[in-house]
Amino acid sequence: MVRVRIVGAGRAGTSLARALRETATSVDGPLTRAVDLTRAAQDVDMLVLAVSDDSIAEVAKLVAPCESCVVMHLSGSRGLAVLDPHPKVASLHPLVAMPTAERGARRLSEGASFAVAGDAAAAQLVGILGGRAVTIAEQDRARYHAAACIASNHIVALLGQVERIARSLGMTLDDFQGLSASALEDSFALSPARALTGPAARGDQETLRHHVEALDVSEEAAYRALAEQAERLAQDTTVAPLVDGAGSRADSKGW
Repeated sequence: MVRVRIVGAGRAGTSLARALRETATSVDGPLTRAVDLTRAAQDVDMLVLAVSDDSIAEVAKLVAPCESCVVMHLSGSRGLAVLDPHPKVASLHPLVAMPTAERGARRLSEGASFAVAGDAAAAQLVGILGGRAVTIAEQDRARYHAAACIASNHIVALLGQVERIARSLGMTLDDFQGLSASALEDSFALSPARALTGPAARGDQETLRHHVEALDVSEEAAYRALAEQAERLAQDTTVAPLVDGAGSRADSKGW
């Protein structure tokens, strides 16, 4: 049986501990930095540092190196050098949101994708969780992590803008849930370019101008930036248009 010790009792550490325990993996922790971590790499096969990106190097140096233990971090943006001076190192970044231990553990166990690097122990841990391991080269990590942040954090921030505008109309975010959910579903089922609807897809510049004029000035910059991205997507000539039975472009307007 693989023996894993986790340092870091935040959302990521507690989610991972819970998910691994459900696979009958031997898990110690999560430990906090309040305890002496000198021997944290002893008597386990893997030591996972589930701490903030800026703390990884500091915490790694608190642990005495062990030839038999793989020390890994969960950062999407950091490389392996932050784990010096440990002889066996790896990184494991799960492409799931972990707002709570319960939700995080469930998502970690539902066939998630994980970005891995370094020792094969990282891919082994992915296999235990039933996920898919994708190797990301050191020079690509920042670009990879930017994509991950856009896919998660930026979508949440965008829904925050929807919520603010909805509130000004006496509506709630829930009123837009069906629209957002269907747009996401279509993006993954068809591709973003094929899923795009609305004024940018139609080239309706007048409607876009009216939107900008109607919005509070504090919302204008974000709207303009995303409208430009929607127009860029609409001009993607590499994607064949969807057609209806009559042979014309199908128009399922979402606005």
